[in-house]
Amino acid sequence: MDGVLIDTTLVRRLLTVQFPQWADLPLAPVPQSGMDNATFRLGDELSVRLPRYAHWAGQVAREHRWLPRLAPQLPLTVSEPLEIGEPGEGYPYPWSVYRWLDGETATTEALADPVRAGLDLAGFVNALKGIDATGGPGPEQSNAFRGVPMGDPRDSLAAEARVRPKLEALARTGTVDIDAVTEVWEAALAAPAWHKPPVWIHGDLATGNLLMRDGRLSAVIDFGTLAVADPAVDLQPAWMFLPPQGRDAFREAVDADDATWARARGWALAGSLPVPDDPFFQQNPARVTAALDHLEQVLEDHRRHG
Repeated sequence: MDGVLIDTTLVRRLLTVQFPQWADLPLAPVPQSGMDNATFRLGDELSVRLPRYAHWAGQVAREHRWLPRLAPQLPLTVSEPLEIGEPGEGYPYPWSVYRWLDGETATTEALADPVRAGLDLAGFVNALKGIDATGGPGPEQSNAFRGVPMGDPRDSLAAEARVRPKLEALARTGTVDIDAVTEVWEAALAAPAWHKPPVWIHGDLATGNLLMRDGRLSAVIDFGTLAVADPAVDLQPAWMFLPPQGRDAFREAVDADDATWARARGWALAGSLPVPDDPFFQQNPARVTAALDHLEQVLEDHRRHG
């Protein structure tokens, strides 16, 4: 975050002033914080999360408002916000204290039963989109415009203004079949738009936001991109997490039509373009390998199903 160092010293000062009952608990950064928020474990039962940039600050109020209403209707455990912290001690944004959720970050390799995982994840997606969305937030900057229609000019992950330059950059590297990748992208753009009322979406069902215990999905975390929008964006784990047998079970269980599936492939593709100058991939070269694998899963699915 520009101008402010988010470290244990800052978080300890914020806790001392605003939540002194927790100020003496052990505090340490989690091994892998996200790019949007810095996260710290607080004692055995709590965590602290602080937005890194101004445009993510709206996530705090959104999670505190909506998660208590959504959680009782969902089949997997989800993030539980406990307190909202105020700006202070040189930190300019609201921040949160959450209940700590035990579990390991989900990986494809650790799945005990990929089909079961596909069904469990579908159950979560179906339950979420089935909740009354009256008054829910639409796509906006603070939820990264997740769930906007394909071709929408707003600055989402899947905006043409973002994807086209990445396709051109990848074409120069020669690392992917750029004609096949472009075909999938064009198919996503051409797919009919979501024609039903918008529904609740998580917006970022990446493996980093899925927890598992004993090889089975146990929790979904980080609802910062929560919105009421096109549900296609929540189908991305079909290629970015589930192996083929789990993917087939997932698609059948979510009952995705061809148009929704094509749009979902577009979202997955947009998040799997490891261009050399993208900070997300520069920070961790292993992400390049993972993205290329996800991209191949998308291409293979398109070859199979069109």
